[in-house]
Amino acid sequence: MAWGDRSQSFATFMILCPTSFFLGILFSLFPYDYPLLWTASPPSDANFHTLESHLRFLHASPPVIPRILHIVVAVGLLGFFIKLYRPSESNMLFDGASLVLYMCGFVVYMANIVKGLRVISSGKYDVELVEGELAVGVQGGMPGDEKPLGRDDSLKVLAASNTILALVLLGVLVLQAGQWYAERKQVQEAEQIRKERAATGKGNGTTQRAGGAKKKA
Repeated sequence: MAWGDRSQSFATFMILCPTSFFLGILFSLFPYDYPLLWTASPPSDANFHTLESHLRFLHASPPVIPRILHIVVAVGLLGFFIKLYRPSESNMLFDGASLVLYMCGFVVYMANIVKGLRVISSGKYDVELVEGELAVGVQGGMPGDEKPLGRDDSLKVLAASNTILALVLLGVLVLQAGQWYAERKQVQEAEQIRKERAATGKGNGTTQRAGGAKKKA
């Protein structure tokens, strides 16, 4: 196997592992998000309290935990940069789209999830987190009528952000699987063409030798 093929395979591994890691984290949050978004009955106050307590516990994690998380994010980005260095047509199509989705997920994480965790930890849902920046979202249509979201709506926004992030990461996995399938089919077709050409060349050689033997006779 050529060095380029090995580097591409390792870069794919660097993309798939962080993506799967983040999906695992989101799956562990799904039991908390499910009553808020995916049930017909309205969520109870106990559901909101359970999610709020869990998110406060997560946000109070030791600093090493978010550092590891950000290192894993960087590993995924490094994998994309390796694959997109001197890219082929396949890399531009599949890896380029995967990188766009990956960055969309990063924006959702920074804009909604990180901000939401800060608001939930502070418990100040109806005030601005920093000057000029609303806590998680606003409601109201006219300028000056905006109101920060309350506790229940803030938790729902955070749960919806987890769902959006999960869909984006699933899209990354689908694109990487599509790239693997397309490259596999391309290799199979090239191998089939090579075999057909070899068989045709062998048949022509046999015919030429037979014709030469007849002329000698």
